[in-house]
Amino acid sequence: MVKMETAELETDLSLFKYDNLEQLPPRYRELEESERTERIEAALEELGDDVVILGHNYQRREIVEHADFIGDSYQLSKEAANADAEYVIFGGVTFMAESADIITDDNQSVILPSMEASCPMAGMAEALQVDSAWAEITAAAPDENIIPITYMNSYADLKAFCASQGGLVCTSSNAHKAFEYAFERGDKVLFLPDKHLGENTAHRMGMEDRIAEWDPWDPEGKDAAEVAESDIILWDGYCQVHERFRVDHIEQIRAEHDDAKVIVHPECRREVVEAADKAGSTATICETVENADPGDTWAIGTEIHLTNHLQRWHPEVNVLPLCGDACMDCNAMRQIDPNYLTWVLEELVEGRERNVIEVAPEEKELAGVALDRMLEI
Repeated sequence: MVKMETAELETDLSLFKYDNLEQLPPRYRELEESERTERIEAALEELGDDVVILGHNYQRREIVEHADFIGDSYQLSKEAANADAEYVIFGGVTFMAESADIITDDNQSVILPSMEASCPMAGMAEALQVDSAWAEITAAAPDENIIPITYMNSYADLKAFCASQGGLVCTSSNAHKAFEYAFERGDKVLFLPDKHLGENTAHRMGMEDRIAEWDPWDPEGKDAAEVAESDIILWDGYCQVHERFRVDHIEQIRAEHDDAKVIVHPECRREVVEAADKAGSTATICETVENADPGDTWAIGTEIHLTNHLQRWHPEVNVLPLCGDACMDCNAMRQIDPNYLTWVLEELVEGRERNVIEVAPEEKELAGVALDRMLEI
């Protein structure tokens, strides 16, 4: 099997478990912003408390300005679960909408404005690949208890798989606690799908010399027995946005701004995290800027839309994109075009639900177990 390029991962196989893929009708494709905003506001007024809009931190301004809640993926899912709204419109990507469906009530419908919004990293750990790898690794270490941990940025079927094998889900904030949970109950950890978060977590725990990497794209180039000798096995997945950051970017920003401090997401490469002043989740990044003194300079190593939001929300702080004009947005998040939001809202006004995300009952139950175990920590 040949490792797919990022662009190819934009539409991964997990999308095809949904049979309700719908494209934006032509009449919505050329809306001007002023007309679109007016129509969105009119639809929201008509729907009232029946709808709640969730806007991920990485979404563009035209989405978050209509959101009832803005934040991280799991934080937003919890907001949806606490809301009484019949319809939850998730301005995020597929795995986020799945998580919302897992923890919301059965009488709530989760809608993803565009079904093309499929996270490439989540698509790097498909169920068939994981099943095959699990069979090889466990066969190579028959006397070892291996606990799988999946990052929140994964599909529901992978969350369900981890639960079925005694594992759990984690966020970028509590990954170290998930590792502790696993090692209290087993001998080894298989961490999916983000190798950089896994490596950074291993370093945080002083276990950097006990890791190996599993490349699912090169079945002939790995030795399961050799990999299984390590205590932490990292799946070869990554975030296309965060992997672009380099130490050179940090050195350049410090050369240009003597007073600059750098904060990066733990999905970045290990050497970037080491070179930064601080690393943390999007919530941590937001809190860091929010608590900064006026005149402070912070360079942000994450998706460019969050940096742009922080510049608008905190004009008293000098907020800079870490890699300047080279910083990129998330291709998957980009698929949530405001025209799609207009469409799904107006369809709800007419009594029609579009692009509903529904996790299969058995999968939903098991994935819920994996999430519950995370909450235990």
